[in-house]
Parts: sequence; structure tokens; C-alpha cells
Amino acid sequence: MSAEFGGRTGRQGKLSQWLRGRRPKKTAGDGGREALLLAAADAGLPLAPAAHPAPGYRCSCDRVGCPTPARHPVSFAWQTQSTTDRAQIERWARHQPQANFITATGMVHDVLDVPLEAGREALERLLAAGVEVGPVAESDDGRLLFFTLTRGTPEDEDEWWPCELDCHPETMDEHPGLRWHCRGSYVLVPPARLPGDDRTVRWVRGPEHALPDPLSLLEALTDACARHAGDEAGQTGTAWPLRH
Repeated sequence: MSAEFGGRTGRQGKLSQWLRGRRPKKTAGDGGREALLLAAADAGLPLAPAAHPAPGYRCSCDRVGCPTPARHPVSFAWQTQSTTDRAQIERWARHQPQANFITATGMVHDVLDVPLEAGREALERLLAAGVEVGPVAESDDGRLLFFTLTRGTPEDEDEWWPCELDCHPETMDEHPGLRWHCRGSYVLVPPARLPGDDRTVRWVRGPEHALPDPLSLLEALTDACARHAGDEAGQTGTAWPLRH
């Protein structure tokens, strides 16, 4: 009996070792989170610390009625604070282990932010057409984020439009279709946590993909958003061909 028991124990020991070997070595809360943040910084996305979820669907900022819980920077100086410096990001990540991070748009990159179903449809069409698509993040609040090159800095300042003309981080609910995050805006960068059970922002296509020209994606995204809006209104959408 002793030998049989020993054999079973040996098998259990091997099974336990196999299970331990299959567990992820890192999670989004430790070095895995830090590695993803550094990869985003290495791709040129300037980062700054953001709020994180608190118990009861609240925000860590403790602002009563926070309009964007766990989705906003912790500092009013986030635009000047945003950086790609690895040492600074490592310090923030280690000293603020629960913090989300935002990336400031309009410096190096913009973000085309669309409803999830419209974004998935557009992504499938773009990839099928051989269009170069850059990093894409999915948010469990029902959005897909397409990271692109910024529109640049025109010589004529009148050619600029600030993000407020399209959307502002605290008034996004007024813009349910496509939101173009450019100068003066930001988005959460993966990995990030949202209020609620296991709600996150995560990469669908990581920051290792080169940033594309936003105009190369814009038609497919606007077409998909128009069909999405039509479907929600009970209308029949028309599948328009993607033009090159």
C-alpha cells in the first residue's frame, strides 16, 4: 500500500508541476504589466499615470460622480508629464502598482475610436484588403481603438483642429460614432482595468505594429460606423466596397 500511495503521490507531484508550468509566469499586475507599458513607450507612445477602479464601481480619484472613472490622468499636467522615458515609466509602474496609464494623443500618434462591432467589421475588411493596420486595442466599454500617426503640425495653425471639435475625454458619450483623438486628448493604454468585474482594455494588435496614416483607415471606419448607426436605428445597412 505504501508503494501504491507513493506512486500516486508521484503522479500527483508530476501533475502539480505540469499545472504550475502552464500558469502564466507574469500577470498584468506585475512584470507583465510593466513589459507591456514599456513596449508601448518603445513604440513612441507617451505615457502618464491614470486613475484606477475602486470598490463599488468608483474611481480612485474619489471625485463624487467622476464622469470617467478609472479613465483619466491623475495629474492636471498630464500633457507635459507624458513621456516615453523607460526609467520614469518603470518608477511609476512600480510605485503605483494599481494605476492605469493614459497615452497623450496629438504628439506622436492619434487614435480613431469607434464602436466595437463597427471596429471589428472595419478591421476585418482592412486586413482582407491588405491595408496596413497599426496597433489596435479593445475596451470592454464597447470601443475599438485604432492607433495611427498623428496628423502632424501644419505650417498654418488654422489647419489644426483641437480634439474638442470632435470629442473631449469627458464628453465622449455625446459622440457615439467615430471619435478622433488628436491634440489635447488621451486614451487608456493597455493593460488597463475598468470599473466592474474583469473589465479591461487590452491589445488586439500590439504596439510592435507600425503606426499607419489615419487617412488610410478613415473610409473603412466611417463606413462601418454609418452602417452600425443605421442598424441600431432599425435601418438596413449597405455594404459599400472599400476603395483604395
